[in-house]
Amino acid sequence: MIEFKDVSVRRDGRVLFSYTSFQLHPNHKIGLTGNNGTGKSTLFALLLTQMGTGDTEVTLDKGEVSIPDSWQVAHMAQEVGASSQTAIDYVLSGDEQWYQLNEALSDLSHVSDEQIGVLHQQFDEIDGYRTPTKAAQIMAGLGFKASQHEQPVEGFSGGWRMRLNLAKTLMSRADLMLLDEPTNHLDLDAILWLETWINQFMGLVIVISHDQTFLDATVDHILHVEQQKITMYTGNYQQFIRTRHERMAQQQQAYEKQQATRAHLDDFIRRFRAKASKAKQAQSRIKQLERMAELSPMMADNPFSFKFYEPAHMSTPLIEMTKADIGYSQTPLLHNANVQVTPDTRLGLLGMNGAGKSTLIKALVGELEVLSGTYQVSDTLKLGYFNQHQMDALDATATPMQMLRRLAGKTSDALLRSFLGSFDFRGERIDTPSELFSGGERARLTLALIVWQRPNVLVLDEPTNHLDLQMRQALTLALQGFQGAVVLVSHDRELIANVCDELYLVHDGRIDEFAGDISDYGKWLAEKRKQENAQDKNSNKQAKNKKAQKTFVSRETDSAIKATDAKHAELTQTAAATSKTDTQTAKKPASTLSKEEQRKLAAEQRKLTAPIRREIENTEKALAKLDEQLASLETELADTELYEAHRKADLIALLDEQTSLQQQHNDKEERLLVAMTSLEEMEADFS
Repeated sequence: MIEFKDVSVRRDGRVLFSYTSFQLHPNHKIGLTGNNGTGKSTLFALLLTQMGTGDTEVTLDKGEVSIPDSWQVAHMAQEVGASSQTAIDYVLSGDEQWYQLNEALSDLSHVSDEQIGVLHQQFDEIDGYRTPTKAAQIMAGLGFKASQHEQPVEGFSGGWRMRLNLAKTLMSRADLMLLDEPTNHLDLDAILWLETWINQFMGLVIVISHDQTFLDATVDHILHVEQQKITMYTGNYQQFIRTRHERMAQQQQAYEKQQATRAHLDDFIRRFRAKASKAKQAQSRIKQLERMAELSPMMADNPFSFKFYEPAHMSTPLIEMTKADIGYSQTPLLHNANVQVTPDTRLGLLGMNGAGKSTLIKALVGELEVLSGTYQVSDTLKLGYFNQHQMDALDATATPMQMLRRLAGKTSDALLRSFLGSFDFRGERIDTPSELFSGGERARLTLALIVWQRPNVLVLDEPTNHLDLQMRQALTLALQGFQGAVVLVSHDRELIANVCDELYLVHDGRIDEFAGDISDYGKWLAEKRKQENAQDKNSNKQAKNKKAQKTFVSRETDSAIKATDAKHAELTQTAAATSKTDTQTAKKPASTLSKEEQRKLAAEQRKLTAPIRREIENTEKALAKLDEQLASLETELADTELYEAHRKADLIALLDEQTSLQQQHNDKEERLLVAMTSLEEMEADFS
């Protein structure tokens, strides 16, 4: 259990937590929420400092944090540097205990016999033989294909490196897992998989996330940071909202009641303080006022309250794409696309990562010309386009006021400040250069500049990636009231469900209407991912067998195949030469050969496949013998006396022998599989 007792923390001269207390228990799944800047990341840094890890040290001003000494922590960092390490090795390194043991076992030249046995025993205790399979399963869940396992980390984009970092974190054998915005770089199928993983994890998880649906599906408690306090709520995010609103209502009632009492006391004191007969009572009420605890009114909870302006001009359709092929360098990625955007359009685009959603978006906004088909826009089109590029393209040296002034012309400063305030740009932040803003602030500023321009079509490509829960809620409400068209790509299921009334699926180079809601799409994703993983495994297995065949098939066998082909052609040509029909060619099937010729050909085939048949027979015998030896060893290892101190040398010897035999068994099985595959292919060539 982790316990905070009257903890106070100050950072950069500002008090973040003051006399806060709570307890965190094993197996709890905690959602850490609160406005940006209230100290969520500081709480993570404090936990890491207390456990002796982390790059940023945070010290306590007051109070005590109690954490079990034996606990291990895993923390998902926000940056991953370039590395030549393969993806699978990078993920496996998240299991430090396995990684160290595996490194030691890979080079035993400087290890004593006694130490070898200990290493094998430790490796077996942590179920080390299954760890690579676990890593592969995590990578598959996060969207990596088996063919990407050997790709170096530096070969992945920034978003995919973050997925690798998440996979590495999930590989840890930690008691406490700290996840900071784990869904930011995931598509919906990976988010659904992560929800299942967190629910099955046997440990304490604390997750910072602005994805309400994700929190509802994974957490059973909420830690909410507010007004320098951290409050624990039981239940998921929806339950937290209800409970907190009830508390807010009660606090507001208490505040209003207190204000009425204060007004009554103040009035009594004002009227009777100067009267001798009432002076004692007045003094009593003054003391009552002084003793009264100061309550705060519950202000509007969400600092964002913007709305989209009504578009000035509208016509239909605003954008129309007909039978369009879309792609790059004359290579279509999407075929025969038909999309029409009218003033009533509320369209959500669904599809796996890489399916072509962003490509379709670029074609809709005119950034990418269609390769064929037609693309037309209305003369009244006024586009509001949000994507990562727009955020990155903000003038780094300009302030929000300066950027808005460029668009607003002679509009008064008071109106501009009021407008920016609805996006929570207030006070000094209005005059702060955007290069000093966080990702969330840049996203809000980009949206503000789009809103000011009164678009009639909004095309939003992952608009919520950097937005907190309150801004997401404000954006949802604003989009619901928007009187133009919306085309949306987002992994925020709550946003899609509340804004979009039709869904299109981008998959296998096509764009089709999706018959179902966002929950149905989750089921579709799970089934497709299952099919793709099965196909990926099968293709990798075939590739592995092909590669092994090249090593296994001897020159003699290779020559035999060629000789058989030549003999087959010779006999077929002989039969063709004696044919009465001149139009027959040397490509006659073997069924046209005489019985004698067929008998000779079959004998030749048996002779040429004999080496592989002997190899299969010998390998099967060797496997049977190894099975007997392994069974005998297991019987010996089941003897409890073997694990007494004076039998340690015998135990080590048996463990070493077991490892050696198991490796031989695996090698023989692979060799048998390759041989049988080679024989099948040779026989197929003969037929």
